[in-house]
Amino acid sequence: MFNSLRQLFRKGPKRPSAAVPAGERYYVVGDIHGRLDLFDELVHAIRQDDLDAPDADTTIILLGDLVDRGKDSAGVIARARELQARRKVRILAGNHEEMFLDSFSDVDVLRHFLKHGGRETILSYGLDKRVYNKATLEELQELMHQVVPQRDIDFMRSFEEMIVIGDYIFAHAGINPVLPLEQQKRHDLLWIREPFLRHAEPHPGLVVHGHTIVDDIEEHSNRIAIDTGAFRTGRLTALVLEGDQRRYIQTEIRDDIIVSNHRDNLG
Repeated sequence: MFNSLRQLFRKGPKRPSAAVPAGERYYVVGDIHGRLDLFDELVHAIRQDDLDAPDADTTIILLGDLVDRGKDSAGVIARARELQARRKVRILAGNHEEMFLDSFSDVDVLRHFLKHGGRETILSYGLDKRVYNKATLEELQELMHQVVPQRDIDFMRSFEEMIVIGDYIFAHAGINPVLPLEQQKRHDLLWIREPFLRHAEPHPGLVVHGHTIVDDIEEHSNRIAIDTGAFRTGRLTALVLEGDQRRYIQTEIRDDIIVSNHRDNLG
């Protein structure tokens, strides 16, 4: 009897339960932040996983922050646009996309953007470093209009703010816990940390989010955090949802080689 009790307590907290509609499969990708190398490998791993799994109506969801900090934001945007052109892909706006877009017209936002990874984003579009270093903020705005294609700007403007599927809510940063879903504000969906992160009561659904970097995937009773800091840790995470099942695919750098691994649990 006592051995059984000990085993029970060793199991830890029960995983939060939620489900997506039957016959559907979702691959939910955390913050990419310019890491095209990890994103390419994860797309390949998702494709193979989808082929190996039973037939389903499959959708990829990108949680936002495709750009900044990593060295190839332009490449990530191009890859995401190409991927969306040939399969079902939904993309959420992140706070870094918002800063990028607002930087084209607001010098104060541009100054803030450059301090949080925007320099790498602009350089990824082919702007010479010497020209970048000599430019004033106003000159840099003009250069951005020259080097960033309008199709990329339009593409980022098309990103969604929140997605609700089955028992899940997908938002880049999270939701404001005191507001109903229909009253959520864009700023909260893209930027919130507190009071969302410390909120312990149930939300209208299980919230899947990025924005706040975690050392490893975190499953709480009311939210799942999957931003594993790709630009810093070299590890990019995808959550796989099918029915009431939940598992993970990660790509990471090991011994200078990018590898993929699958995780069916967090134990």
